This record gives sequence, structure tokens and C-alpha cells, in this order.
Amino acid sequence: MNRIICIGNPLVAEDRAGFEVFQRLRTMELPNDVEVIDGGLSGLDLLRFVDGAQRVVFVDNVEGEDTDDGLVVLEPDRVAESWDGAGYHHGAGLPWLLKILPGVAEHALPTIRIVGMAPRSSSATCWKAAALCLQLLHSADAQDGQPASNQRRPA
Repeated sequence: MNRIICIGNPLVAEDRAGFEVFQRLRTMELPNDVEVIDGGLSGLDLLRFVDGAQRVVFVDNVEGEDTDDGLVVLEPDRVAESWDGAGYHHGAGLPWLLKILPGVAEHALPTIRIVGMAPRSSSATCWKAAALCLQLLHSADAQDGQPASNQRRPA
């Protein structure tokens, strides 16, 4: 199974990009092997959706990244390293999960991509992010087993 996990808080404008992408993906015709999950603020609870998956794309807000069009594709290792080590808190959700995943997963790790979005992304950017998630799952076919690269959004 391939999964797109959208992270965010629909009640906070600066943290709702993942939720907005989830809403758009729900309206699209998706391949049978793609499951879309509203990850909300689940953090570590998302482990159950990652472990055993073949490919996973996370969607989350990012700050401090150069996102000309509001989107950036990040390496899981880079996101994991952004965890500040100060324990588990709201901002630690995805970085903490990615940091501990290799030590707690019961199955082989999936290919993971992260679509980072600027806070308060426009509706058009949310649609682009939804399409990018599907593109990343599809392009992973040729790249399985390879670490994700820190790459800009494909043109």
C-alpha cells in the first residue's frame, strides 16, 4: 500500500496546509493502491500508517525553507535532523517520528518523501501539492531502495 499522510491543524491558519491538501486529494480519482490519511496532529501515532507501507508521502508545513512556489520536497533524514532533541512536543511530530522510525519499525522502511508547504499556502498551491504527492508516489517506482534526495518540486 502507498500512503499520502497529510499533517496539520484545520483550526490554525498557519498549520492547515496538510489538511487543505487532504481535502483536495479526497475529491480526486486515486489509484487503488493509494490511501490518503488525515494525519492531523497525530505525530507518533502515525507510525501505524508508515510501518508496512511500500511508499509514503507526508505533507506538512515547513518554515525556513526556500519555497519559491510554496512547495519543496525534503529528505526524510533532513527533516528528522530538525528535531531539537528537547523531547516530544507539537513541533516535534514529524521530525520525531522520522528520527525514531528506523529503530521501531517492524517491517522494512518504505520509500519516504516529504512535501513541505509554506504556511498559509494558496488554494492553487494546495492543488499543486496534491498533484505532486501523486507524482512522487509514481516516480518512486524507479527509485525504490534509493534515499530520497533534497530536490525542488518537479516542473
